[in-house]
Amino acid sequence: MNPKVSVIIVHWRVRKLLEQCLHSIYKQIDPEEVEVIVVDNDSQDGTSEMLMVEFPKVKTIALGQNKGFAYANNLGIKIAHGQLIFLLNPDTVIGDGFFAKSMKYMAENPGVSIVGPLLLNKDGSVQESVRRFPDWRSHILILLKLKNIIPQQKFLAHYLYPDFDYRRETAVEQIMGAAMIIRRSVFDALGLFDQGYFIWFEEVDFCQRARKHGLSIKFVPDFSVTHYGGASFEQAPTVHKQMMFNRSLLRYFFKHQPWWQSIILMIILPINLLLTVLYALFLRIREQ
Repeated sequence: MNPKVSVIIVHWRVRKLLEQCLHSIYKQIDPEEVEVIVVDNDSQDGTSEMLMVEFPKVKTIALGQNKGFAYANNLGIKIAHGQLIFLLNPDTVIGDGFFAKSMKYMAENPGVSIVGPLLLNKDGSVQESVRRFPDWRSHILILLKLKNIIPQQKFLAHYLYPDFDYRRETAVEQIMGAAMIIRRSVFDALGLFDQGYFIWFEEVDFCQRARKHGLSIKFVPDFSVTHYGGASFEQAPTVHKQMMFNRSLLRYFFKHQPWWQSIILMIILPINLLLTVLYALFLRIREQ
């Protein structure tokens, strides 16, 4: 079997959504052209049994410990046979004609290395999935929980890219990791994802490495994926999520930005954690 595309799905405790995602894939693919690989990060929710019964053609890697998004994707990439690697979140539904359209696009545009499709919310509205690379000013505001209070601040606007036109094919800096089409040749040139990221920023890091290597990253709205968003990680405690975000943020800045920017962010982190704890306490009191 020599499939053209390898779909890699990293799963953690969203079995029903994974099942829905796989149904949306299998109703439109030729199994000879597209292989599906699911890497389960120790979900302990009956996922392996469900896959064996309902989707026997899926290649499954069941981990005995949650090793994170980058580690799990790398395992899938290592056993994949396709020349196109399609990284996909389990909380997604593939749009009609997705594979035919995306494979045609990649065949007709050999100079494009990484593609992000149009992401839609459950209600069909456009989900923002394109940003510029992180800068220290915007992330001070994010760490201080000011993103929603002063969203029009120029540094935030530059990073968050709210005026991006999701109707047009565009060369971009980074795309959301929920759905990424990557040529195998990109991994040959750059290596795999940095496993130092447990969650968050691994795709930003990868896009940054690709851009430094002169590779083209495109947003293409001609094929779409509905993304429910955050379904797996919503299950993690608020403070724990913030600490993982902070570690990944610092790793990214230490790798790609001047050292002094990381020091500034480190000074802000205690305030960020205090604000996060207060917010978690507020949520707990409101639920009582």
